[in-house]
Amino acid sequence: MIAYVTVGADDIGRAKRFYNAFLPDLGYTLKEGPEGLSYALPVASGQVPVLPDFYVKPPFDGRAASVGNGAMVAFEARDQQQVRDLHTAALGAGGIGEGKPGFRASYGPHFYVGYLRDPQGNKIALFSSDPTEPGRDD
Repeated sequence: MIAYVTVGADDIGRAKRFYNAFLPDLGYTLKEGPEGLSYALPVASGQVPVLPDFYVKPPFDGRAASVGNGAMVAFEARDQQQVRDLHTAALGAGGIGEGKPGFRASYGPHFYVGYLRDPQGNKIALFSSDPTEPGRDD
């Protein structure tokens, strides 16, 4: 099981604006500290944490943050409308479009996804795969 995912950022303020445009709507809460941003899903008393957590931090080696070629972090939305809404919000908060929300021929008929990059260039996907919603072939 993946416990956490970390992406690098040189400008934590810009990253915060971007990620706060959609992660709270997916249920994530933010803890901010000198080491960067820590997003986690809430945990009820006596329950096991829902993983993975998501961190946005400056690189520990002090060098500039860079993106991973082929690396991407995907966040699941509740439905297709939320994918569209969050994709729009993220673009309005400094994101860069990498693919409008919609169906892709190479994925299953209910996989609805929008792609973007955060201000640092990290690739992000917002998707829904709800079989009760209209699919690509409907």
